[in-house]
Amino acid sequence: MTEPYRVAVTLEQCWHRVPGGVARAALESARALLAHPEVAQIGVSARHRHPAPAAFDPPIEVRPLPLPRPVLYESWHRARWPVVQRATGPVDVIHATGMAVPPHSAPLVVTVHDLAFLYEPAHSTPRGLRFFHRSIELARRDADLVIAPSRATIDDCLVYGFDPDKLRLVPWGIDPISATDEEVASVRGRFGLSRPYVLWTGTIEPRKNLPTLLEAFGRLGRAGVDLVLAGPAGWNEDLEPLVAPVRERVRTLGFLGPRELRALYAGADVFCFPSTREGFGLPVLEAMAQGTPVVTSSLTATAEVAGDAALLVDPLDAEALADALAAVLDDPTLASRLGAEGRARAADQTWARTAERLAAVYLEVAR
Repeated sequence: MTEPYRVAVTLEQCWHRVPGGVARAALESARALLAHPEVAQIGVSARHRHPAPAAFDPPIEVRPLPLPRPVLYESWHRARWPVVQRATGPVDVIHATGMAVPPHSAPLVVTVHDLAFLYEPAHSTPRGLRFFHRSIELARRDADLVIAPSRATIDDCLVYGFDPDKLRLVPWGIDPISATDEEVASVRGRFGLSRPYVLWTGTIEPRKNLPTLLEAFGRLGRAGVDLVLAGPAGWNEDLEPLVAPVRERVRTLGFLGPRELRALYAGADVFCFPSTREGFGLPVLEAMAQGTPVVTSSLTATAEVAGDAALLVDPLDAEALADALAAVLDDPTLASRLGAEGRARAADQTWARTAERLAAVYLEVAR
């Protein structure tokens, strides 16, 4: 039997203060790739005193390079050193799964999740913008192949000047696991969710567009319906002033693990995700996988993920967003149809499929 291709996978984002969807995508892809006979993975990180948080514990061995993260990122992007092989030994492929791009010391694959910083620079710090711009320049210059999770991100890459022959579409996925009635009841009981609720999940940051969601919820005028916000605090968004006008009907739950999130999605009457810009929009797919009707943005990759299985609205139009939520809440037939269509659409968009496409990219670049 031929030896599997040895792939170095950067997983430093698992140690970030807010690992977010980029870390989840890397970890779930790595977990699914464990079953692929032609790929052997070895993780790469900066030097750390402590392991990654339990929720972001890598499923593969991770070997550290000798530098702490700030120094490693700067050294990679400016000096193009150290090579990942210093930690991993010989590899056939390097996969940069986040925005830090290591040196091209083997065939290099880079995932570009989104280019939001180009369109909404005010949402990043000056230092962050410099880092992002350098990342994209290195990806465009040094990568043998570039992965994007959506056509929307591929289109943005083309506008930015990426070689179209180097771009590969590899959408994210879900685990095809449905929450049980017992799990839903447990989560409802734990958080005191005794009434119908509209759900939003994600990292709290400006492009998630929570001000418009909260305005729309205020316009909704449903005294017996709550709004549940689940996700970690991110950056540049103070949630408390936004929530204040409807505080008595808003529940903020913070970060939740995958099992709790599945139950929370399954128990929701409608999932609302009015983000202004996404590279994919994983929460939309996760909600659809639980048969929950979805209202989401018509202006970003979420429309691509949802297709015809959701209500798509202008994310900056609070009145339209409120109308869409009311339509789902007031029409059980519509809610049932959207839930069934969403579940069917999500059924074949699994992490196993993502892993197959990733493996194809690795084999293409290594040969």
